[in-house]
Amino acid sequence: MKQSTTIRNRLKTPLFQIIQLSALIFAFIITSSGCSSYQTTKSSSRLYFNPDTVQAGQFDTGKMWTFDYPPVKYFEQTYGFTPDQKWLDEARLSALRLSGCSASFISEDGLVMTNHHCARYALDKVNKPGEDLPDSGFYAPTLNDERKVDGMYADQLISMKDVTAEVQEAFEKGKTDEEKIAERNKEIQKLQKDVWKEYKKSEPGDSIYTQVVTFYNGGKYSLYVYRRYTDIRLVFAPQLIVAYFGGDYDNFTYPRYDLDVSLFRVYQNGKPLNTEHYFRWSNSGAQENEPVFVIGNPGRTSRLLTVSQLEFNRDYSYPYFVNLLKDGMDIYSKYIDQHPDKKLEYQTRLFGISNSYKAYTGYLGGLRDQYLMARKKAFERKFREAVDSNPALKEKYGSVWEEISKIQKEKADMYEKYQAYNVVGLGRSGYFNIASRLIQYAKTMEKPESNRPEEYRGAALDSIKRKFFPSNFNPDLEKMFLEYQLGYMSSAFGTSNEAFNRLLGGRTPAAAADYLVGVTLLGDSSRVAAMLDGSPDAILSSTDPFIQYIESTQKERSEMEARYQKLSAQEAAQGQKLGRALYDVYGTSIPPDATFTLRIADGVVRGYEYNGTIAPPFTTFYGMYNRYYSFGKKYPWYLPGNWPNPPASFKLSTPLDFVATNDIIGGNSGSPVINKNLEIVGLIFDGNIESLPGEYIYVDTYNRSVAVHSDAILEALSQIYHADRIVNEIKKGKIEP
Repeated sequence: MKQSTTIRNRLKTPLFQIIQLSALIFAFIITSSGCSSYQTTKSSSRLYFNPDTVQAGQFDTGKMWTFDYPPVKYFEQTYGFTPDQKWLDEARLSALRLSGCSASFISEDGLVMTNHHCARYALDKVNKPGEDLPDSGFYAPTLNDERKVDGMYADQLISMKDVTAEVQEAFEKGKTDEEKIAERNKEIQKLQKDVWKEYKKSEPGDSIYTQVVTFYNGGKYSLYVYRRYTDIRLVFAPQLIVAYFGGDYDNFTYPRYDLDVSLFRVYQNGKPLNTEHYFRWSNSGAQENEPVFVIGNPGRTSRLLTVSQLEFNRDYSYPYFVNLLKDGMDIYSKYIDQHPDKKLEYQTRLFGISNSYKAYTGYLGGLRDQYLMARKKAFERKFREAVDSNPALKEKYGSVWEEISKIQKEKADMYEKYQAYNVVGLGRSGYFNIASRLIQYAKTMEKPESNRPEEYRGAALDSIKRKFFPSNFNPDLEKMFLEYQLGYMSSAFGTSNEAFNRLLGGRTPAAAADYLVGVTLLGDSSRVAAMLDGSPDAILSSTDPFIQYIESTQKERSEMEARYQKLSAQEAAQGQKLGRALYDVYGTSIPPDATFTLRIADGVVRGYEYNGTIAPPFTTFYGMYNRYYSFGKKYPWYLPGNWPNPPASFKLSTPLDFVATNDIIGGNSGSPVINKNLEIVGLIFDGNIESLPGEYIYVDTYNRSVAVHSDAILEALSQIYHADRIVNEIKKGKIEP
């Protein structure tokens, strides 16, 4: 593009030349002094740095410490605080794990605190005809009004045991990588089953769950025993718009103004659970520069992956998932716009996908950040030097990085087609899935009954038939996903796949989706039932286009799946070697990657620089109302119910949300933030946008966890929701008669 004459003349003016020269001088000063500009909004990339001189930070691998190996000495040196075993046990036993989230006991009568977004499915479950609990909120004024949530459970970690020797010994029995993984998994299953049996002898009335947890990619193993509570009842949840104030626009941002909290109660034998382990409530809440601790279950990090594995995620895996989630988000948004009566049914799913989309976009942005990748390379370089300098370690682990790198190249060569052949999961239409399951059913039924799996015999077979067709099959949504899936397959296969060419029939993905939905039998539950009642041969010889495609590509799909699984097994085996090397070099001085198991993450309440200004450590209800009025009282900054007209006693200056340097990630949602006295000062619900590269590196310059302030929870419960019985229980730590 040519510049206009006006612009070109302006570039020649003395003023512009002075500005340009000043910028060059500033850049020279910055780079010559060895300092770097690290101003950022959504990225952590430095403007000027020498990748050869970048060093890894002390906590690049994070601060998600395990309760197996708590860094007591580090806490003492950093905060002048030495937690004893009693403190650690109380923190562990007061914490809980939900499905995908964290939580905690906050009274001796089983009251449980977690996030609202961890309760959305529970609200759907207990929603009665004529109600819209996500929009209206819920409060049980008495114990009898607390509603049981079917299928919900809470896990309490009651025991930990090191089983590294047993698992590693089993791993070494294998001769190939696949055999090593198989032997390891077999031993893990045995350990879990044996301990489960032992606990059931002494505690037959309790639900016990056992899990062997992998640390350091196999450098250490622990056997965790959980007490699982299954009678969980909803006590309180605010309106969705208050808990998710600002919606997707404000998600992963700060300053925030969310009351993202919900309360449940654990029952046992029909009565509120009586427990001696719970977090008391702080009288003052979180304070600026105060050391605080997050007790929760971070889901997954990739900080101990090699650089080649991170580069594979950067170039293949994450771009794929970002596009997949973006399309899924667009499809659900479009569908809800077209069918507003279905909003309640699909809104939670849309929120989940949009949350994942923003997260993966942040992960990908971090992997594309050259400075952060330089730090990862520096860590790996130092780690390899430590291995290579020790002859014994070099002999055992010296080739691990090259082997893992080789695997990444092989995965990259097949990744796009591997995903195109995959017919299950987000972004895949149910038509392909039903066709695949029908073929599996037919081929199983061709065998003599004695050679079939047990579920394909006698009365069990009737159960398979009854549950075969998806109960949530939605033809409109399936057609939209089919168009997306055909588009991706077309991009991946090009014109090389004859079966796929026949499926498209020369049509565009959109036209093909219209045609295929019109001719297939698989969108009709009665026709699918008739096929199940017919002969296996009738299914396998069907002219249905989806069945024909799946049947004609079975060999290629199976071969590709087997090849990818083999590479995954090889990668896992090499990853275990890497983990053992990491442990041999560093021991427990660095924390292992997150595994959705209980961790303790230390930090300090502190604001940070962003967008050329400073984010305060706290926000207040004043800020919430400012956004409400500034955006014209419109969604997603709308305030419902009596929020627009709070009572005169409502303190707008109450801290609402705050930020701290604690290391968190998905799975930490609902984690309690406690002080040194084991008192609740906040409730984790998010990280800021700058924290998203924390998937693979922790840098606390701008990385912040975002929490609801404990004072805000009490103020809202008391002044807005008039939930006095709950306020009293929280303050006293027990139900008042």
